Amino acid sequence: MQDLRTIILAAGKGTRMKSSIPKVLHEVCGKPIIQYVLDIVKSIGSLKTYVVLGHKSSLVKKYLPQDKIVIEQKQLLGTADAVKCAANYFRTYSGNVLVLCGDTPLLNKNVIRSILRKHKRSKAICTFLTAIVHDPQGYGRIIREDAQKVVAIREDKDAVGFERDIAEINVGVYCFKSKELFKTIKEVHPNKKKKEYYLTDIIELFFSKGYKIETVETEDSVEGLGVNSREHLALAENIIRHKILKKIMSQGVTVIDPHTTYIDSNVKIGKDTTIRPFTYIEKNVRIGERCIIGPFARIRLDTRIGNNVDIGNFTEISRSKMGSNCFMKHFSYLGDSLVGSHVNIGAGMVTANFDGKQKHTSRIADYAFIGSNSTLISPVKIGKKAVVGAGSVVTGGKIVPDGRVVMGVPAKIVAKKEEK
Repeated sequence: MQDLRTIILAAGKGTRMKSSIPKVLHEVCGKPIIQYVLDIVKSIGSLKTYVVLGHKSSLVKKYLPQDKIVIEQKQLLGTADAVKCAANYFRTYSGNVLVLCGDTPLLNKNVIRSILRKHKRSKAICTFLTAIVHDPQGYGRIIREDAQKVVAIREDKDAVGFERDIAEINVGVYCFKSKELFKTIKEVHPNKKKKEYYLTDIIELFFSKGYKIETVETEDSVEGLGVNSREHLALAENIIRHKILKKIMSQGVTVIDPHTTYIDSNVKIGKDTTIRPFTYIEKNVRIGERCIIGPFARIRLDTRIGNNVDIGNFTEISRSKMGSNCFMKHFSYLGDSLVGSHVNIGAGMVTANFDGKQKHTSRIADYAFIGSNSTLISPVKIGKKAVVGAGSVVTGGKIVPDGRVVMGVPAKIVAKKEEK
């Protein structure tokens, strides 16, 4: 839709989260909640995005990309007031406005596209998303005239009589014609019980004016789930994690036990790689083809692993690059390291990469052999085809030349590696 702008509502306190972190900055599968919404907005081609902030706005503002226009809601007076805060940016705009909530990481971009298509085709003043649920408690109910035309959205606390039994609920995704939205929103009055201005009240005002209102029903009612509590956060994490695993498996990766495998967003894994149970792979990790990872392995953020690499049980790799055809089979830690190809890292090897003030990088060249229970106190350089003997401690600043053998505590050069 070429004439589309988007308003993201992200001003709420998230009281039930009981957190000092703004609700929309809590992470789901390694990505802040609001980023999922921003990704959808980007995918549908919105011309401009306005983010309405309130509670701890400075923290959210630091996270947002510079091309997003930030609007401050100085008093948290409800969703209609939040939208109204953006009115000055739309004075000369006559296109369509998509309104989303910043705490909805489960939204489906294809459903959003369906709303936009129907809105454009029907020429409605407003098109919004609904769902049918077994338990509508806590959600706004869709009130229809003769089971057809939408008359109003009744918030849960205001629903009475038969309204409480209505199974069709408001999901909280709207597409409006801009001129009518900002003209009519001025007529929204504060709710008598909560003293807030509800955006949902605008639907009844549209109906009273004879405007055309359309809806799109989603088949998955959880898509519009707002993360308002730690329980919601866990539910969203579980749903998105399984979507990530499903996508990765469709790309040719074997995940032996999806129930015990945790893979964050923005992870790429090559085909014919196998992920064994109880493995955790954090965001922004790249793993090559034909690797074996786990069980009980942790691959931390920004790690890069080549092809044909075997990472075994109770191992951890953090912010490191590892070339192809390497082995790291048992009980080892590799942090802030650059590892070449055909390297063997023995059981119990540890890089001591933190000196109490800063982290340092170590380099291990091609075909090196790092013996069991050895320690590399970063920064060190292990040369090509060099050997670090079992139980040795290579102290900080040490350079082990190509093809040499070091042993002891501290490790010293004892021989040149014999060529086979």
